[in-house]
Amino acid sequence: MTLNTYSRSLPAAILAGALTVTAGLAGAQDATLNLNVQGGWSSAGYYKDFEVPFWTERLPEVSGGRIGASITSLDASSLKGSEVFRLMRMGVIDFGTSALGYVAGDDPVNEGPDLAGVALDIETERKVLEAYRPELVRLYTEKYGIRPLFFYPAEAQVFWCNAPVTGLADLEGLKVRTGNRTVADFVSAAGATTVTMPFGEVVTSLQRGVIDCAVTGTFSGNAAGWAETATHLYPLVMGWSPFMYGANQRVWDALPEDVRALLTEEFDRFEDELWVAAARRNEEGLNCSTGGSCTFGKPFDMTLVPVTPEDDARRGEIVREVVLPAFRDRCGAACFDEWQARVGAFVDPS
Repeated sequence: MTLNTYSRSLPAAILAGALTVTAGLAGAQDATLNLNVQGGWSSAGYYKDFEVPFWTERLPEVSGGRIGASITSLDASSLKGSEVFRLMRMGVIDFGTSALGYVAGDDPVNEGPDLAGVALDIETERKVLEAYRPELVRLYTEKYGIRPLFFYPAEAQVFWCNAPVTGLADLEGLKVRTGNRTVADFVSAAGATTVTMPFGEVVTSLQRGVIDCAVTGTFSGNAAGWAETATHLYPLVMGWSPFMYGANQRVWDALPEDVRALLTEEFDRFEDELWVAAARRNEEGLNCSTGGSCTFGKPFDMTLVPVTPEDDARRGEIVREVVLPAFRDRCGAACFDEWQARVGAFVDPS
């Protein structure tokens, strides 16, 4: 399939934006650079609070007006998230973000920094991602022609249930929406039936009984109003759903050197800010959804289900006996050995 053939099926907003950026970069040495950016979900909180101000306000300010940007959310572009890096590879998207878990089917290396049940706190998750970052950079630069710009987490991925669960054992027999393969491995091992569906369809599916539970971030679910339907929040951490912002390598290389240097400096600073924000969002989403102190989230009164020592012990068993072997089968021996060398130390050995 050629790019022209494929492009006829793309949302018009995406295609028009890509053509604008390409044309803008061609003669932009001394003029304003207008970067076109594919952002994340508008309902998840990051897009409005962080992505839009960074691209449309901060970059123009720090560049003295030389760098301008327009950004569109995934839902406004009629995308599900898994297409972003594929379209970036093709040159249809120039700058954009998506969750690595969305593209685990394209290459299992994407699963490496966020295997279900491994990193139970955000400090550990950042150590894991930093340890594994060279593998992600190698994958995207060598295989896809994409330059990784920065990585950031959502929040702790936990269970939002419209069912009276009291712990891990109660997931058995339930239908649970999972966002990626490694979480599906874990949930299946717990005896539940896994269901795949886009983020935006979860609330309706919970209401209609299509699913009993769904896994997403503590703040993402709160911001999207999942607590209007879900009754029980079970905070057994399934991961942190790390996202990557990237750029088509040809587009990046076409930017003036001083612009690339400025962008790199700002991306590094923005990455640190997003990790700090993620920690705050994680706590806020949990507290707000379960009747606790609520500053900038939406107040709800869900039942907070405690994670017992028995649940945590079972989590470790599932990680060692199911999650890691499944990842090894998908990734291959060499890939898994590399993962073990970089990340294996963070797995609970007990």
